[in-house]
Order: sequence, then structure tokens, then C-alpha cells
Amino acid sequence: MRYTIVAVGKLKERFWADACAEYLKRLQPYAKCEVRELADVDPARVGGDAAAVEREGAAILAALASAGNPYTVLLDIGGKERSSEGLSRHLDDLAVSGVSDIAFVIGGSCGVSAAVRAQANERLSFGPITLPHNLARVVLLEQLYRAARISRGEPYHK
Repeated sequence: MRYTIVAVGKLKERFWADACAEYLKRLQPYAKCEVRELADVDPARVGGDAAAVEREGAAILAALASAGNPYTVLLDIGGKERSSEGLSRHLDDLAVSGVSDIAFVIGGSCGVSAAVRAQANERLSFGPITLPHNLARVVLLEQLYRAARISRGEPYHK
């Protein structure tokens, strides 16, 4: 399996980058995983939130296109919630159905454009809480690692 994480915004604090690097390292035996960081757009510089969302959306769509338009999962508070076991089963089901390349999209602080929503094959939620985008990236990587371990029947700390 190959995962591409398309994320708006850079990890500015070292502890976020360290956490992501740790889970990327742990994922290596199970899947190829690449993170594509896109610049966030300052709404004050482009005429407001809507303009920022559109510009970030264009960058997200370009990143997806350059990745070969993979099966796309948008992280969204209104998306489907899955347990760790459920996510593992779902990723296995996608693999069995022939999906070998999945992109996970983490939008910017103002949200994502309608075009990005339309491109997504599905939406995934980590629950009704709002997570900072940096933390959402760490949680996603941890859950992908956990899903891989579950799929192979390997132990994982609970």
C-alpha cells in the first residue's frame, strides 16, 4: 500500500515534526508513506476566508493530480467515524478491491473547497472534536501504523 498525506500548513514546532517522523519510520515496513506539505494561505492577504480556501483547494487538487489522482480520503469532522479495527478492515477491503494508492487530505484552518470535497472518494472523522491540523496529522499517522499492525495480527500497545 502507498499512502500520500496532503496537508495544508507546515509543522512549525519540532515536537509535531518529531512525532510524525516517528510514525513515518514505524510505517516503513508496512507501506510507503509520503507527506506533501502545502503552504497555507493567509486570508487577510487574499481577500478573506473563501479566497484562501479556493487557493488552498487548487493546491490540494494539484498535489493529488501529481500523485496520480489516488483514492482520496478527506479528513473532515462530518466524515465517517471508524474504530481502529474498523479502519484496519476498511483499508484491507480497499486493498482487496484493487486500491493500492490512497491519499489522505488534511485541509487548512478555514476548511476545504467544494472542488476538494467533490474529488474525495470518502470522508473520515476522528470524532466530533476539533483537532489542530498538526495534531490531526500525528493522529492519522498513528492510526495508519496501528491499522497495519492490526491487519497483520501483530501486538500494539493499548
